[in-house]
Amino acid sequence: MPDYEILRLIWWAILGILLIGIAVMDGFDLGIAILLPLISRTDIERRVVINTVGPVWEGNQVWLVLGAGAIFAAWPPLYAVAFSGFYLAMLLLLGALILRPVGFTFRGKLENPRWRAVWDAALFLGGLVPAFVFGVAFGNVLQGVPFRFDWTLRMTYTGTLLGLFNPFALLCGLVSVAMITMHGASYLACKTEGTVQARAERAGARAGLALLVLFLLAGMWASRLDGYVLGAFAGVAAPSNPLTQHVTRAAGALMANYGAHAWMMLAPGLALASTLATILLMRARRARGLAFIASALSAAGVIATAGASLFPFLLPSSLDPDASLTVWDASSSEATLLLMLVATLLLLPIVLAYTAFVYRVLRGPVTEARIVRDTHSSY
Repeated sequence: MPDYEILRLIWWAILGILLIGIAVMDGFDLGIAILLPLISRTDIERRVVINTVGPVWEGNQVWLVLGAGAIFAAWPPLYAVAFSGFYLAMLLLLGALILRPVGFTFRGKLENPRWRAVWDAALFLGGLVPAFVFGVAFGNVLQGVPFRFDWTLRMTYTGTLLGLFNPFALLCGLVSVAMITMHGASYLACKTEGTVQARAERAGARAGLALLVLFLLAGMWASRLDGYVLGAFAGVAAPSNPLTQHVTRAAGALMANYGAHAWMMLAPGLALASTLATILLMRARRARGLAFIASALSAAGVIATAGASLFPFLLPSSLDPDASLTVWDASSSEATLLLMLVATLLLLPIVLAYTAFVYRVLRGPVTEARIVRDTHSSY
């Protein structure tokens, strides 16, 4: 039976896996929504694009629910601070996400071009805004969030919605949009044919190039940011209490993990290599399945880079560094983590198996002929 320290590390890794799952599974839905007005010229082409994700987008959102649920159960202080401090940003995110099911549902109710154009715009915003807000959130976490605790562990957040959209966070938002767009294009290239497929491949290569440049720029910028250093603390197996530690801010500390643990360089290396592979495969217009896998690995590398840069911090505090939340002081109890781990080991394989079954059943491209033939059962 793993001890408390190992359980905390396991749940830190599970949180990262769930975040990667959101980016990979729900990410191509968002990317396709972003690409909708860019690569489809006619209504039938737009219907082809929409129907590539029409049967699966609801199931893909399971990863978003799992991620939020894992934070709530395994990291309660993180859930409390993030969902309270980012409350307005969360409302913006949820409002944009609501546009997606509404757009899917109402777009086909009328054949009026203006009516459909409105819902196409709604679907575009429903993809762009969440992708951008997710990146902005990561950018703020890397810099530290303005919160503190009093002696009763009541949290006070002093930030504002506009304050979240600072220059570095905006750059991280653009990294996220480029990553999600590339991933959506790689999925479209697998699920379409002809003109739409060719446009998706061109768009994916361009988005990949943008991701490559923006990711390197964000890395250079991050190397100049202040980071956080964990000093004295109660210990890796002590009960969770962020007020029992001492944290300092130091220039360049955000990149200190890569010097102390060289193996962590695998994360940015994976992001860069996979992005480059995706670009080359998309430009070559072959091995489209490999391009999708490379795109997924790119998303995994980008998110893993953020996690490796922060460890052992989950959410640093720029207002009171001693209040920063770390892996060692923001988790649930040992019994709770163990019970959740058993449940995860039992249930997650079922989710994965069902997901694999669904995608196997729905394999194959979505064509214009299929949309015309099944016009009443397609979006």
